[in-house]
Amino acid sequence: MTALNQKSTTQIRRVAVLGAGVMGAQIAAHLSNAGIATVLFDLPAPNGDANGIALKAIDNLKKLKPAPLMSAGRVDGITPANYGSDLALLADCDLVIEAIAERLDWKSDLYAKIAPHLAPHAILATNTSGLSIESLAQAVPAELRARFCGIHFFNPPRYMYLVELIATQGVHGDTLGALETFLTLRLGKGVVRAKDTPNFIANRIGVFSMLTTIKHAQDFGIRFDVVDDLTGPRLGRPKSATFRTADVVGLDTFAHVVKTMTDTLASDPWHSLFTTPDWLQKLIAAGALGQKTRQGIYKKVGKELLVLDVSSGEYVAAGQKGSDAVKALLKIADPAERIKALRESELPEAQFIWACLRDVWHYIAVQLEHIADNARDVDFAIRWGFGWAQGPFEMWQAAGWKAVAEAIAADIAAGQTLSSTPLPAWVLQRDGVHAANGSLNAATGELVGRSTLPVYQRQLYPPQVLGEVAPDFGQTIYENDSVRMWLPPAATGGNDVPVLSFKTKAHCIGAGVLAGVQESIKIAEQYYQGLVIWHPEAPFSVGADLMSMGPAFMTGDFAAIEQMVAEFQNTSQAIKYAKVPVVGAAQGYAFGGGCEFLMHCARVVAHVETYIGLVEVGVGLLPAGGGCKEFALRASKLARNGNILEILKDYYLAMATAKVGTSAEEGQQIGYLKESDIVVMNANELLFVAQAQVRAMAATGYRAPVPPKAFAVAGRSGAATIRGQLVNMLEGGFISKYDYHIGMQIAEVVTGGDVEAGTLVNEDWILKLERERFMGLLKKGKTQERIMHMIEFNKPLRN
Repeated sequence: MTALNQKSTTQIRRVAVLGAGVMGAQIAAHLSNAGIATVLFDLPAPNGDANGIALKAIDNLKKLKPAPLMSAGRVDGITPANYGSDLALLADCDLVIEAIAERLDWKSDLYAKIAPHLAPHAILATNTSGLSIESLAQAVPAELRARFCGIHFFNPPRYMYLVELIATQGVHGDTLGALETFLTLRLGKGVVRAKDTPNFIANRIGVFSMLTTIKHAQDFGIRFDVVDDLTGPRLGRPKSATFRTADVVGLDTFAHVVKTMTDTLASDPWHSLFTTPDWLQKLIAAGALGQKTRQGIYKKVGKELLVLDVSSGEYVAAGQKGSDAVKALLKIADPAERIKALRESELPEAQFIWACLRDVWHYIAVQLEHIADNARDVDFAIRWGFGWAQGPFEMWQAAGWKAVAEAIAADIAAGQTLSSTPLPAWVLQRDGVHAANGSLNAATGELVGRSTLPVYQRQLYPPQVLGEVAPDFGQTIYENDSVRMWLPPAATGGNDVPVLSFKTKAHCIGAGVLAGVQESIKIAEQYYQGLVIWHPEAPFSVGADLMSMGPAFMTGDFAAIEQMVAEFQNTSQAIKYAKVPVVGAAQGYAFGGGCEFLMHCARVVAHVETYIGLVEVGVGLLPAGGGCKEFALRASKLARNGNILEILKDYYLAMATAKVGTSAEEGQQIGYLKESDIVVMNANELLFVAQAQVRAMAATGYRAPVPPKAFAVAGRSGAATIRGQLVNMLEGGFISKYDYHIGMQIAEVVTGGDVEAGTLVNEDWILKLERERFMGLLKKGKTQERIMHMIEFNKPLRN
């Protein structure tokens, strides 16, 4: 293939999704999130508009929670269509994703119908988990088979990082490469290539783990809520653990995946496990399908959470935890010692956990060669598809590969495992499956390295598995207790733009961060073309370090706190007026002071799932790190015909209600991010793109902004208008009296204080108002109650 042809196959600009069911519509939504023109097909409606079925599905996207769309306007990127009159639209599509019901005959008929209308270069992919991709390929017209493969999105497609890509024997390698590049770069996904086996990798292993846990819970007589307490974060897994996960997924969906395993894995040595328990079938028959029906394994009655008691068939009060003795074992820091202690303990809950882990490890060892090209893909599939902190092979290797392997073999010999199948010979011959130069391919015995697709060069610090070479975070330029300024190594190609990372918990901002940011900017101004603020892990920052104010707060040293607030403002201004561009690279939460830092950056590169907001009201305060000032200044600049309040009122409401953008794009629409800021789909590309922005701004002769000598404010009449809005909210019960008080303080700051409308002020004027009103609120008893409640419970108090 020539370079020209290769380039053309990677340009996926328009996509068709066939099937407007729950999954198809949400895939279309995420394509639109990525700015991909998308056509959503379904059958012609029997009555009314022929596109009625697709139109209804598109309309429903606006109502779903969690929201499949990054912002409401993204729905306009989806065009409704039907198979009766609109097949000609397929000719302009570079990728067609089929997502109709799991019926081979229906899919075959559809492939034959659409084939004449597809562009010669178009890729055809099926989003299925229950049917053989190879069988489907045989139903595809011969001329399409080199461009046909499987693509398995996880639900919900916007939020789930994993996509499994499944080859067929006849698919062209460039087709898979183009699709993987598109999924990674444009849709922001983590791609794992799976073999063509039922349920592929993630569901095969993840559902096996859940079924194993369910069986052992019954055998050991452990309540479902206790199981969830033990198999959630204590094992490095999501809070939803096992039974809550089933409720979230939907018990009917879970049962469907199990049935696929029942029907298609007859030769699997664990086949007897692949059944839906009687109690689960009864719940499904009764319409108790989990979270979507508000009743499943768990249900809420008023404020009380109940859980199903299998022995009685009734719901009982939930909330029981694992025993203190077993929780203590789970806290043992060394993984090898922890697993050994669980294995040797006679406590039923400890034996339960060991049995669950052992049987999953036994299963993945036997099935590795059948389901995946290497062990790394298994670990990534489970981490990205089921939210485990470590994949199952990583957990095993961390726990001491050989010791665990010998223990499993002993349990197999003793008849304690769920299958008598012996461990493969390679298991007892190795020290692990992950090494510096790759991960094991069980079929060949060789270690497989990372993908060499060019798109992965954009990921300077890609996700790692245990056993790989630790990432090189380069040369330290400057460091204190709270921050580190460093240069990535030359091998990343990013060693010309320094990076500043916070070392504090949740990247909160205290005195050390403030000093570190200011010093790093000075160094960047003297020696480099710019600076990127980036952390390898989310969040960007949860805001000011409330705990660090504790001593001064308790002793009444408000002067020290006011000095820290002034220093916060100085730091924000240093970011804004640095002689070189300071670029913020954000993912996860960017709250309070973290949001204010981003508001002052020359540019922000934000991952799509960045949740940004000025949330100080939640602790009884107002934004005092320059957030109020920036909104007042922006409103003045954007005002038409001098009507500052027209712009300011939305900014104000965002602060007064602690509004958080549900995506980076919504944060941009609210005004926390500027129009010139950039939203990227893949969090692993943040640093690459942020450094590129620094280089681009430097190359075009970056000049620091000039502080405005004066700008107009809305004045006391603007504050009075806002007061009327607050009164309505108070009388309607939407805010408390103290919320009203805080709201008025914010209003008076962003409108410039006790001055006439149109009065010219400077930034220092607004910053001084920020400090004064912040300190006034800090001395109030109700603010102090909110702060202490947040510190103790990590959630806001409305008093």
